[in-house]
Amino acid sequence: MSSHPDSESSGASTALPIHIQGLTKKYGQMFALDSVDLEVKSGEFLTLLGPSGSGKTTLLMAIAGFNRPDAGSIRFGETEVILTPPHQRNVGMVFQSYALFPHMSVAENIAFPLKLRGIAAAETAQRVEAALTTVQLDGLGDRDIEQLSGGQRQRVALARAFVFRPRILLMDEPLSALDKKLREQMQIELKHLHEQLGVTTVYVTHDQREALTMSDRIVVINHGKLTQIDTPHNIYNHPANAFVADFIGESTMLPLEHDGSGKLFFQDHLVETDFKTDAARNWSLVIRPERLFMADKKAVDSEKAIVFSGVVRDFVFQGETAFALMSINDKYDLAFRFGTDSSSSQNILQAGDQVSLGLNRSDVIIIPQGDDS
Repeated sequence: MSSHPDSESSGASTALPIHIQGLTKKYGQMFALDSVDLEVKSGEFLTLLGPSGSGKTTLLMAIAGFNRPDAGSIRFGETEVILTPPHQRNVGMVFQSYALFPHMSVAENIAFPLKLRGIAAAETAQRVEAALTTVQLDGLGDRDIEQLSGGQRQRVALARAFVFRPRILLMDEPLSALDKKLREQMQIELKHLHEQLGVTTVYVTHDQREALTMSDRIVVINHGKLTQIDTPHNIYNHPANAFVADFIGESTMLPLEHDGSGKLFFQDHLVETDFKTDAARNWSLVIRPERLFMADKKAVDSEKAIVFSGVVRDFVFQGETAFALMSINDKYDLAFRFGTDSSSSQNILQAGDQVSLGLNRSDVIIIPQGDDS
């Protein structure tokens, strides 16, 4: 078996799965990675998501070979690469800074990894033209890097990363330097590009909306540990713990009480009637602000929805949505987000207003209280 996974010299790349076991990396007494186990499926788009210092970039750089873990295994397919130098791993890499060569043209930048691999000039030219077409930069091959916009430079970095047909593509916050509108546009383009290339992709971001938009699966990382691995839908609707619920999207968490018979309450609100999980633990109700609705307490069927009443503490108009905080008994704040339209007044709600908010029981999320493991 060869010491590194070969990329194909011609034809489309064949995606490889990534198998990670017991990966550990310490800096002094701090664990950047704490016995990480992870399986990345062949051809999937997997995002490593977490706050600054969570370990997501350390994990990506370990896969790329730019840092050496203290323990563990990384296999590309059946090939162990933990000791393989970065340049022999044949992975495509897109950095946050793009890392383009300013003294080279667009085409020369894209051709660079092909020249390193000794690909013939004629085939190099064909691959570069195909890559330019794929990233929608046709006709810009002779342009200097300094003449490009941020979005165009990002496309060049992408083209350079996949032009040699790697089986694995790694991306470290490649959209972070772009403005909001271009960033959102590029998220969709990257998603389509992945579908076109079919290459196994590991993507790092701290932006939860970006992760939800692009990923087949999301790995939420905190303090060097993987706290949840799941689809965007399940990560959002079924968070494993308080950290995930708070980090992914907006949420309010209210403490629940268990009566010992399977019923869970928030104050006098019956939240769950048949709770069979460990009653000895403390549990919280997670409420997504956009799942709440203005309610008439008398008109709502209590079997289908829970109604919370309180006083508006803050109201903020934010364009397409408005955001409010309702105080419940001066003890808990319940966040509420709703859509706006041109006929709505900015003062649709004001501080001091008495309101009732409904939550459909189908939108109830229950998690362990204060447990981030």
